[in-house]
Amino acid sequence: MDKASLLLLVFYKILFILPVYCAPNDSITPSQPLKVGQTLISTGQIFELGFFSPGNASELYIGIWYKIDPDCRIVWVANRGNALLADDLASRLIISSDGNLKLMDGKQDIVWSTNASVQSNTTIAVLTDDGDFILKDKISGATLWESFYYPSDTILATMQLGLNGRSGQKSFLTSWENDNDPAPGKFVVGLSDEKPPQAFTWNGTKPYWRGGPWDGWKFIGIEDEDKGYANGISLTTNNQIGASCMTFNNFNKSYISIMVILPTGMLEILHWEGQQNQWNVSWAAPQHPCDVYGTCGPFSSCSKSRSQPCECLKGFFPLSNEEWSKGNWTSGCVRGTQLMCDGNSSNLISKASKPDGFWKLSQMKLPDHYLYLYDETDQGGCSQWCLRNCSCLAYACPDGIGCMVWVTDLVDIQQFSNDGEDLYLRLAKTELGVKKRYTATIISVLSISVGSLLGLLICCVKRWKANRRATALRHSDTHIHEQKSETSKWCVMKGFRIKCIVKGLFVSERKGTVRDISQEDVQEGPASAKWSSELPIIDFNRVKRATNNFSEADKLGEGGFGAVYKGNLEDGQLIAVKRLSSHSGQGMEEFKNEVMLISKLQHRNLVRLLGCCIQGEEKIVILEYMKNKSLDKFLFDRTKRLELDWAKRFSIIQGIARGLLYLHRDSCLRIIHRDLKASNILLDDDMNPKISDFGLARTFRVTQELANTLRVVGTLGYMSPEYAMGGLFSEKSDVYSFGVLLLEIVSSKKNTGLGYHEKYLNLLGYAWQLWNECKAPELLDPSLADSCTPSEVMRCIQIGLLCVQDHAADRPTMSNVVLMLSSSESEMELPQPRQPTFTFQSFLESEHFQSGLCTFNVSINEVSISMVEGR
Repeated sequence: MDKASLLLLVFYKILFILPVYCAPNDSITPSQPLKVGQTLISTGQIFELGFFSPGNASELYIGIWYKIDPDCRIVWVANRGNALLADDLASRLIISSDGNLKLMDGKQDIVWSTNASVQSNTTIAVLTDDGDFILKDKISGATLWESFYYPSDTILATMQLGLNGRSGQKSFLTSWENDNDPAPGKFVVGLSDEKPPQAFTWNGTKPYWRGGPWDGWKFIGIEDEDKGYANGISLTTNNQIGASCMTFNNFNKSYISIMVILPTGMLEILHWEGQQNQWNVSWAAPQHPCDVYGTCGPFSSCSKSRSQPCECLKGFFPLSNEEWSKGNWTSGCVRGTQLMCDGNSSNLISKASKPDGFWKLSQMKLPDHYLYLYDETDQGGCSQWCLRNCSCLAYACPDGIGCMVWVTDLVDIQQFSNDGEDLYLRLAKTELGVKKRYTATIISVLSISVGSLLGLLICCVKRWKANRRATALRHSDTHIHEQKSETSKWCVMKGFRIKCIVKGLFVSERKGTVRDISQEDVQEGPASAKWSSELPIIDFNRVKRATNNFSEADKLGEGGFGAVYKGNLEDGQLIAVKRLSSHSGQGMEEFKNEVMLISKLQHRNLVRLLGCCIQGEEKIVILEYMKNKSLDKFLFDRTKRLELDWAKRFSIIQGIARGLLYLHRDSCLRIIHRDLKASNILLDDDMNPKISDFGLARTFRVTQELANTLRVVGTLGYMSPEYAMGGLFSEKSDVYSFGVLLLEIVSSKKNTGLGYHEKYLNLLGYAWQLWNECKAPELLDPSLADSCTPSEVMRCIQIGLLCVQDHAADRPTMSNVVLMLSSSESEMELPQPRQPTFTFQSFLESEHFQSGLCTFNVSINEVSISMVEGR
């Protein structure tokens, strides 16, 4: 071959062959399709999309995988049920003339299409750093279709499983047919339609594995001491249609984690181990026959610790001894003694003649097919309801859920070695073991009597000895309160702090007097609304020294319930001391509430409790010291607000949202703050926000959507309409307050400032008018013009207006807010807000209110408004 021919050949390869193997960045456009051999790579080099052939298969598919994964584990497949031939190199993924994505084979036949409703052909397809493949309008930026709403066998971070909030459809994970065939297999993962919902794996239409109902932070039917499966999982519910949606989040983006349903039906959570360059399994189910749905049949429990896993519940026996002897337990068990309610039943061994009762089964995976009773709020009411209804076979009251009852066969029960719930099984009276032999009764009574007499004698001797010691100490010249003892410890007793010198003998910190007290004097655990000696208690005199006797020079601020001081302990640790004033609205109950709540909460965006102190009328909370004090000190100060550029403000907004999400959904308690405002947002050295002041907070069950109070407490301008006017509060009350706070952060204006044009009563009305006139950027603090990202500002204003809508049902949940804040306009289209017509100021200033002729049909027995000034 001569030199000229060789050059022509090289030139031909450069023009026609190499472009096939060059990637057209992260997008497909009408003029730039994706060809075989090309891939899209997301902007951050995280995900890759292209043609692939799985395993030894001879078919070709479009899929997405992590770019760092050398094995290219596929996380999404487009044409699962309609493969291309592997040798069809003319296949293309294009944007067609109607604006939809279409996969075309070499014969120009459509193999797969998005089939979205597209108004124009100005569309573009983009692969995002979240692994979402989206089709959007290039001009408006509106998202028209996205792969996240059509999952394959894998759920990625921020992907939703269950109800599709945009389309109203439900999404599921579906396994591959086998390792070489991504066609939809027989195993499906999703959420049930019950409330609270359950996690399920179905084999076709039959349940294969069940995770149990959601209690607010975990599925209670999964035995997992570390709760590894629940890390990052959150559920939201659409109350209008009663359907739920699960989101799988990675709050630490450096930690890559996915959930996969395998062709075998095994559900796994995998995390990427960078050093090993591979996926490791962190959790999987089912791993034991007991995990498989209905292994033991009805009225039988399964235990992994027994050699024969299945065992009939108390009062039941196997339906077929022959089947059970062969290791086939699916026929389950039947009742041995008829219930009193079942008078007409004829297939039981004997007939009951006394009222039924309940047998407690502990550490159980609760059965399937439950009914949730909204009206019964405690175990007593639940038990009585079950006894009154002959169809009720069992009940349970799990924390975070409430009353659950069963009226059909109890199936898929498991005996856990850890975790689990109490299940109360209805049995005939004779099955409860109430009858005792006469001699046994006599022996029991005698034993109790003798034991009681001995105990009384011992107590008398100890009291006599203690009185002798007290008499001797009173005649001593030594001040007892200065004595030291290695075994001494500090306790709390009836309003003042005491020191336990010896067992049964106490020295008062207040007067130095000695007295012997009974156990009833020492108040016990928070569960009974009493103080626990295990709570961090700090001596009042130590607090006085730390704050220079509550010096005005050390005062950080003052709120509605008292002053906050800067303190310095002997070891140099800086503290914030919240001292409740004796005439404040916060009494002992609010004080206990705040201390007990904060002590149970751990989150980077919540203030941390260091201790507390009570002595007489003094009620003091010791918190971590925040160098930068509260957000309002910066936000509403003309000079200091310049220190808050847009990046810091947006970070503060996101931090507050994450803290609220933790309170509402991710903490061990479900908490409504009820007093979210700028002065209750503290800033640490790095300007990270921390939510504080939990004196008004209330705990909720996970299934409780709404509560009512006759005492409306909060801060003017931050209270939602339904709370201010009717005493109704819920998560959406906090969402409203967050919306007000978000608009304040954007504008550096107080909602209650009333310094606007005369036609605007508050910031909300002003913000809505600007939004309605397409002048929303004018709301932004002018000092942020050079540092802000316009799209983020507009998104924040829109989210703020969504949060302050009049009707609670229209407001987003905090999980949705966090998702909206972390998504760009191209990734998530936000709904349009409705006009916030309600203002608390207008309610107070109305003619009817001033004249006492209020026409609102509400009953507000007590309204307590805290001061706007911060601490």
